[in-house]
Amino acid sequence: MHIGPYVLPNTVFVAPMAGVTDRPFRQLCRRFGAGYAVSEMVTSRKDLWHTLKTSRRADHAGEPGPIAVQIAGTDAPMMAEAARHNIGRGAQIIDINMGCPAKKVCNKWAGSALMQDEPLAIAIVEAVVAACAPHGVPVTLKMRTGWSADHKNAVRLARAAEAAGVQMITVHGRTREQGYRGEAEYLTIAEVKAAVRVPVVANGDVDSPGKARAVLAATGADAVMIGRAAQGRPWIFREVAHFLATGRHLAPPLVLEVRRALLEHLQDHYGLYGEWAGVRSARKHIGWYVRGLPGGEALRQRINPLEDAAAQTQAVGDYFSELAQVHERLPLAATTLEEVGPA
Repeated sequence: MHIGPYVLPNTVFVAPMAGVTDRPFRQLCRRFGAGYAVSEMVTSRKDLWHTLKTSRRADHAGEPGPIAVQIAGTDAPMMAEAARHNIGRGAQIIDINMGCPAKKVCNKWAGSALMQDEPLAIAIVEAVVAACAPHGVPVTLKMRTGWSADHKNAVRLARAAEAAGVQMITVHGRTREQGYRGEAEYLTIAEVKAAVRVPVVANGDVDSPGKARAVLAATGADAVMIGRAAQGRPWIFREVAHFLATGRHLAPPLVLEVRRALLEHLQDHYGLYGEWAGVRSARKHIGWYVRGLPGGEALRQRINPLEDAAAQTQAVGDYFSELAQVHERLPLAATTLEEVGPA
């Protein structure tokens, strides 16, 4: 699969998630087989570009290409300037956010709120494409099925975005009104795929190899994008890619492999955020890793009061070393409910 000049190694992608898909997490997912990763949402507000939060989100040091940056905003010239700014910082693909359902984003008419104002949405797409074209940078779009169940306009917007020059479209199978509630639907994604010629990516509730295959079959999409299911389970990308390629399930990862991956993730995390902020923001990642594991809740309670990186790392390392004495591979409750077997 291609995005502009870039050939992707597979069709299993990690979704941009605010507060989650920072550089350390993206690199981890790539190491575990994700074929493509998009940054956290970066604001188009110029006055915030040099804040610590935005500078961390725009950090791509050592990241393998193609480097994709998602931008969000409500003003076409500002979005165009944001695209040029991020290209100057290393972005090789610019993704436009019309999918975020968060109130703090939608209340400012950004994210999926833009789907209510189709002329503005397309003006933004046109401005960003025009800003990126001289640099040879492809533009992609991520959106929802619509604003509400009664206003699903993804097909119409997809056609207009393709005509404006967008080179890939990702659709989350929920409306803005749904947020993350209920189940994703895939009929609208199938309709988008039938309506455009550019690659279409299906997103929403893809949480296992079997579900990925079913979603691809139901939508005809070119790729799947995995979000929440990758939290604490980055090896899902290799599991899905292997299953799609061979029809066989991989065995769960070795406990000691998970230990090594998590400890490396923590060091990268501390390196980006510094010890004080890094220890605190790492707690959610650790909690996701040990969710459903024997003694996982006790570990989470133990690490929450810890305030230094060495103590946090020691606690995590000890926990997985002890788990490895009982389980060679990660217990199934923390991986997938599907039947698994050797590769």
